[in-house]
Amino acid sequence: MNKIIVIAGPTGIGKTSLSIELAKVLNGEVINADAMQVYKELNIGTAKVTEEEKCGVPHHLFDICDVNDFYTVKDYQKDCRDKIGEVLSRGKTPIIIGGTGLYIKAALYNYEFTQENINNNYDEFTNQELYDLIKNNTNEDVHINNRKRMIRILQKYDNNNLNQKRCDDELLYDNVCFIGLTVDRSILYNILDKRVDKQINSGLIDEVKGLYDRGVYSKSVTTGIGYKELYKYFSGEVTLEEAISLIKKNTRHYAKRQYTWFNNKMNISWVNVNIDNFSKTVNDVLKIVGSD
Repeated sequence: MNKIIVIAGPTGIGKTSLSIELAKVLNGEVINADAMQVYKELNIGTAKVTEEEKCGVPHHLFDICDVNDFYTVKDYQKDCRDKIGEVLSRGKTPIIIGGTGLYIKAALYNYEFTQENINNNYDEFTNQELYDLIKNNTNEDVHINNRKRMIRILQKYDNNNLNQKRCDDELLYDNVCFIGLTVDRSILYNILDKRVDKQINSGLIDEVKGLYDRGVYSKSVTTGIGYKELYKYFSGEVTLEEAISLIKKNTRHYAKRQYTWFNNKMNISWVNVNIDNFSKTVNDVLKIVGSD
């Protein structure tokens, strides 16, 4: 099947399970499109697929960055396009899965960047000036004497904030099928609340505490849902109960934003998830995708 399949939709709705089932039927390989799951060590809080759950299906662009790295949309664009080419060259079906709409858009559409009026040369800056720029513009944690790393962080920041030149609806690939999973909002929000409780019981607090104790203050943990709220708990800003409540609230708000983004930015075929009989959902998607 010379086709690219995209499985999008809000967090917690079953995208991972669907991608694996499709991969089994369509001789596919899964490519991550979740901005948090590219980072190592962020497992429970991102609901990252486990080795057991993969069922032997090849997975790509998971755990490719150190938690302190600053991974950009432009980085992902290149990495994802490279993986798509590799998977297609093997006669396999690329199955892109994730809720980060901008990643999907940048990878599959004519999404270009320019460097107009951007100065990537920091040779004349003092270490203090570099350090101040980082603190004022990023969430990166770096020592003031590590000049090379400071320059690299600022160049990454520059590249991540390049002006979009052209994108809109011009797909770079001939055969792409966009699938979106949906369910009644009240049902989804109930699923998300229960998922947070499960993450807490599965060791999320210990996962985040390990990062906090090591002094990790990178963008991935200071902006990631489940991490930023527990950081507030560890720093004494909120109680544990308040932190968990914030995780649930922010997760629900994020899911709502994801719906809005995908509805406005992509031509998606929406499929209602059958919570009680997920195999029916898989079959419904296969009818849309086609298995020939």
